[in-house]
Amino acid sequence: MNNYTINDEYGYQDYSYLDSVIQATLKHEHVSNSVFSIIFVGNEEIQNINREYRQIDKVTDVISFALEDCMDFQGDIRVLGDIYICIPRMIEQAQEYSHSEKRELSFLVVHGLLHLLGYDHMKSKEDEKIMFDLQDEILESENIID
Repeated sequence: MNNYTINDEYGYQDYSYLDSVIQATLKHEHVSNSVFSIIFVGNEEIQNINREYRQIDKVTDVISFALEDCMDFQGDIRVLGDIYICIPRMIEQAQEYSHSEKRELSFLVVHGLLHLLGYDHMKSKEDEKIMFDLQDEILESENIID
């Protein structure tokens, strides 16, 4: 059983469809017995997090804190970590890329969750292709293509 929480600090509220996207990602990656959180924040909060943890003083769309990267958990439950998503940036990107907000938020959730599961698109072009192809495959499986 996978257990996650969505903490909507921003007040976005339009995300009931995310459960199927999350479940599709976990199923695709054969993940069971996991715990993680998704936190929706505004520009100021994501910029503070980005500055503090990545030393980049600007707004970004998503930041993932993969606990398995830095801690060794023993037991049957995988404690994956936290995904922070900036809702104003998500809305801007949806408009910029001519996507629906549903598509953009789904993309960011899948992207963040794959980071929690150990994928990293920043190491090499090959890793980037693997991760982005996987994201597209998962979104297409959920018929989220616009």
